[in-house]
Amino acid sequence: MKIPEKAVTALPVLVMLFSLNHVMATDQEVEKAIFLFQDDDDTLTASNAQSGQFFELVLSAKEKVQQQYVANGVAIVITNQRFAGVGTFSGGWNSVRRIAGEKLISADVQDLSAMLVTSDRLLTYYGRSGAWSETRR
Repeated sequence: MKIPEKAVTALPVLVMLFSLNHVMATDQEVEKAIFLFQDDDDTLTASNAQSGQFFELVLSAKEKVQQQYVANGVAIVITNQRFAGVGTFSGGWNSVRRIAGEKLISADVQDLSAMLVTSDRLLTYYGRSGAWSETRR
């Protein structure tokens, strides 16, 4: 089967347009849509301004919030027992248990995702799916 000459000459243009569109889509700034509110010592509420939903994270009796991060489209809460995340499209809180004695070294939270570096693991959170991933260090 012979490919028409017009199709062959149009292919590089289509590839270029697709690449340009992909670059433009990935360079767009993610708007802030998640807000955190701590009403008392055992409940945090995440507000999703984009969908109008509210999600409660209820802490256990001895669980204490150590740090919290809110960036464009994602919020991460670090307690003495777990790492919890909520994203603009995640549908609610998802969490991962901490390992005994695990220490947080650094956290980078931005543009619908987060990366936590601990003494034992590297953890990532993706705010579109609400999924945590991890690997041992």
